[in-house]
Amino acid sequence: MLSVIESDRDGRKQAIEPCLEPCPIERGMRLLGGKWKGSILWHLKDNPVRFNDLVRQLGGASKKMVSQRLRELEEAGLIERRVIATKPIAVTYAITDFGRTALGFLEKLKQWSEEHNI
Repeated sequence: MLSVIESDRDGRKQAIEPCLEPCPIERGMRLLGGKWKGSILWHLKDNPVRFNDLVRQLGGASKKMVSQRLRELEEAGLIERRVIATKPIAVTYAITDFGRTALGFLEKLKQWSEEHNI
């Protein structure tokens, strides 16, 4: 629910029926926001990617940061982790059907960033 804002006669704004829980945009940003999350989903859109390959594709993200973001995305159900070898350990990450639902938004964000030279 969106909060309603009213102004009194002195021009001061006051929230009438304020949001008591995070709005849909805030909930979405909690899930997809955070450095590297969008980029990780974008790099997984076509095929599963091995961890070290993903780190190289991201360029600038530490292995620790990528590992942390991957865990968060996996917990949210946006990606899945698959062990493909145990000695030495090798894993791939793939986008889930739920994760694919964010690709349209990410494509629009990409276009917007390119259009505005951001």
